[in-house]
Amino acid sequence: MEDRNIAILFSRNVPLEEQEIEIVERKGLGHPDTICDSIMNEVSVNLCKEYLDKVGTILHHNIDKSLLVAGEVEVRFGGGVVKRPMKLIFGDRATFEANNIKFPVSEIAIQTAKGWFKRNLRFVDPERHVIYQVEIQPGSQALTDIFRRGGKVLEANDTSAAVGWAPLTRTERIVLELEKYLNSEGFKKRFPETGEDIKVMAFRRNRNLRLTVSMAFIDRFISDEKEYFERKEAVLEDMREFVDKRGDCFERIHIELNTLDMPGRGVDGVYMTVLGTSADGADSGQVGRGNRVNGVISLNRPQCSEAAAGKNPVSHVGKIYNLLTHRIAERIYNEVGGLKEVYVWMLSRIGQPVDKPVIAAVQLLADSEAYFNAVKKRAEEIVVYELENIDKFIMDLAYGKIPVC
Repeated sequence: MEDRNIAILFSRNVPLEEQEIEIVERKGLGHPDTICDSIMNEVSVNLCKEYLDKVGTILHHNIDKSLLVAGEVEVRFGGGVVKRPMKLIFGDRATFEANNIKFPVSEIAIQTAKGWFKRNLRFVDPERHVIYQVEIQPGSQALTDIFRRGGKVLEANDTSAAVGWAPLTRTERIVLELEKYLNSEGFKKRFPETGEDIKVMAFRRNRNLRLTVSMAFIDRFISDEKEYFERKEAVLEDMREFVDKRGDCFERIHIELNTLDMPGRGVDGVYMTVLGTSADGADSGQVGRGNRVNGVISLNRPQCSEAAAGKNPVSHVGKIYNLLTHRIAERIYNEVGGLKEVYVWMLSRIGQPVDKPVIAAVQLLADSEAYFNAVKKRAEEIVVYELENIDKFIMDLAYGKIPVC
């Protein structure tokens, strides 16, 4: 165990649930940043499948640089028009040829994006509403050589750190569940006028919770300003019912929707889009600016600066450790029992095998040092098991079995 550099530490911190202030955000399915994260990670998954199918191994790639450039629309009650399409720019590196076999990287990227738009955004036509610009280039000699060295696990291609934690607080869970509910099939059937571009921001002070929701409405379903505010109120009431059923731990919950709205200003005073995402004419997106790998942006928690989406799953610790730290924290919290919080930090060193981090530090928040001493060995065993089986975890990442946003 010593050669894996594992440290199990006792924490005296106040659990986040017991702290006075908590702020949590989630960017929904149709948010421009989430679109970039989701598509670029799916491109990586499809490249992994192509490499495995053609040469039996995953080759170098990092598709974690992307920009979704907002288009231009004219919003109108009853249905507006798209004047200029969105532009999706694919960036960074991939392997285009190996063993005299060529890989259609650009085609895979574009077809992946078109498929994602078609499956996830009801009113975006991937042929008419988006143009595609592929700027993916071959990787550097030093980084691609890592993939030629072989072995059960590869060497890290970066010196990087990540942190994960468990469990989610009640505020984090309600933010995550509310956005997923608002983008669920059942909700969209009842409220087809609501778009997929949703952001939920939560502010908890002690046991009082304030939720501010931004949700794009689709102009073709709204005949005039009066109908907009009527539909908005119906949606708001539905959200209140959903949250009230899950928020009995809070003393008071206040929910607001589309707070920039101002009656009397027509289309300029309401939040409507043509395609259900603000990327159609207002807001651009980038990889790495959206949700953390556990689905939320928690400002009270320690954060990792790496974007996991689109990075290769076999040597890029910015992806592997980002997700593995959360997995380890969840396992320790669920299997050890009696803990209030678990935090896991992992640090890599470029050139060192990914299953041998410079440090894997686990911080346990327990009621007493006596209980900590009784369970620390079990926590260490879980870390060891996950590192020894990191190759299986990597393949789950490669096949897209673990979500990244």
